[in-house]
Amino acid sequence: PRIEGIVKSTDKGFGFLEIDSQTSYFIPPKEMKKIMHGDRIIAKLKIENDREVVCPEVLVEPFLSRFVGRIQKFKETFYIKPDYPFLREAIVCTVSCTLPKNVKTGDWAIAILIQHKLKGDYRFSAELIKFIINQDSPLVPWLVTLSRHQLETSEPKLKIDDINFYDNFSRTDLTDLEFITIDHCSTKDIDDALFIKKKSSGMFSLIVAISDPTSYIYPGSKIDNIASKRGFTNYLPGLNIPMLPRILSEDKCSLKMNQRRPAIACKMLFNYDGKILYDKTNFSLTWITSKSQLSYDSVSDWLENKGTWFPESNLIANQLLLLNELCNLRTKWREKYALLFKDRPEYVFKLSSEFKILGIYIEPKRIAHKIIEEAMIAANVCAAKLLSDKFGFGVYNIHSGFDPTNAEYAISLLSKYNIAFNANEIQTLSGFCKLRRELDNISNEYLDNRIQKLLSFGEINNKPGPHFALGFPVYATWTSPIRKYGDIINHRLIKIIITGKGEAIAPSNDALLTINDRRRRIRIAERDVEDWLYTSFLKEMDYRKKIFNAKITDIFRAGMKVKLLENGANVFIPAPFLHNIRNELVCNKEKGIVYIMGKKHYVISNIIKVILIDIKIETRSIIGKPI
Repeated sequence: PRIEGIVKSTDKGFGFLEIDSQTSYFIPPKEMKKIMHGDRIIAKLKIENDREVVCPEVLVEPFLSRFVGRIQKFKETFYIKPDYPFLREAIVCTVSCTLPKNVKTGDWAIAILIQHKLKGDYRFSAELIKFIINQDSPLVPWLVTLSRHQLETSEPKLKIDDINFYDNFSRTDLTDLEFITIDHCSTKDIDDALFIKKKSSGMFSLIVAISDPTSYIYPGSKIDNIASKRGFTNYLPGLNIPMLPRILSEDKCSLKMNQRRPAIACKMLFNYDGKILYDKTNFSLTWITSKSQLSYDSVSDWLENKGTWFPESNLIANQLLLLNELCNLRTKWREKYALLFKDRPEYVFKLSSEFKILGIYIEPKRIAHKIIEEAMIAANVCAAKLLSDKFGFGVYNIHSGFDPTNAEYAISLLSKYNIAFNANEIQTLSGFCKLRRELDNISNEYLDNRIQKLLSFGEINNKPGPHFALGFPVYATWTSPIRKYGDIINHRLIKIIITGKGEAIAPSNDALLTINDRRRRIRIAERDVEDWLYTSFLKEMDYRKKIFNAKITDIFRAGMKVKLLENGANVFIPAPFLHNIRNELVCNKEKGIVYIMGKKHYVISNIIKVILIDIKIETRSIIGKPI
């Protein structure tokens, strides 16, 4: 019989063909020489010395196609060693790109696999198609990671003549209003400004003004095509790769202080309890001028009566006090009628100008962050409702909660904690919100973690739908058009509604696929760069003498993953370090529990003390052990 599966190699030279999570077959060392770890193959199953073994016959899909690796140079012959922990053999290469004259062993490049033994070729061989970077460069973690995930490594290159203000729509002049911006002190691409008033009736009027880069970006133009391909500005630790040329994102479209800028404004009226009065919401094309460029830390310090910073005028001070008051109202309203984000620590890398890691610190979400967050969420909900009512299409953020199978499993799990719901109920928005609030009230981190793993992933869609994680029936972002192409699409649709000019066309499925794919790749790249920086940072300190507090975040058959609370690094603890007698140890991934001799010993969400045993720069992995 023939069977199909994925090749898994070992340090011993032999391997296994994994058919599924429960079934695998032995691959002898001589047969492993024909294949690579990760290859999908069809193999012949046979008996050899009273043991079932497989012999590879057909290559279905090679693990390597386009890949990143390190050059090895021997005399005039080039090899490349793929940057994967299970692929240890260097592959002989031809060269079809221009290499630096001083290229040497250890430098990084991109290659494609052109010969595979299982295809009948006598050897594995590859072709070097692009040189990435010299091994001694401090930018290796960033450029290698971006190249691996086929992401851009620099800003878009455009001639200044390609950037023109073409918008001829009439705009309301709001430059006299006291608009302010609040961002990180290092932010240059500022895309939102706020102005607030409290009416004599006690209700709040808030204008959220968003930079309008579509005034410079004509649909189908060169710059539009570049932005649509990139999808997002890529924010990596210490480095950002903008979606738009910096002359737009950090200059002409950035809402810098005392600079007149085109914007789309959303004017909202809030009731006494923080509810948005949708029938009073108004979108308009405007000119604005930011009167004050503030930072999160300064504003938070002042509102919390800390530090030495003070607003430059009573008008600015009044704006901040009113924004804080409205933020508190909106937070209470969302807590009651929608859902709030859980405040999780955000770990920030501090880097020198030479990209050396100076430290890693926790950045808490402070009051100024929440002011901006509440204002943007409110504006996004209003835009989503406008697009849904007028067109029934746009670029929407969708989160569908539980699928039917996971809903049933969640109900079974909840019943063990005497939490009574039914599967149909928690698949509705109101039922999901009710469940989420109950879970927040009981504060059971273990249960919360297990429920979280049953939820579907968020996605971008062109049709309106609920966002369960936020608790809103419809949600669409338009407040970051400098940084997100989906927001540019929504801007154009909103402008058609405002002006009554132009043809509204639903975003294509291809455009949505691109946005979703780019978002996924950017998130993975961010995680990979962080892993690289963590290993570099911890390797340099005397980590073996330090004890860390760590939270258990996942449990696998092979061990468990923990997060160091001090700096956010992910650490893997192999099963033998949990208990050295294997048949007395059970790592139950489904339950998130490690049993030793039948007793519950480690549980997801527990805080434990660990020491670091090994840090592997080559694989960007950190190995730890509980104490």
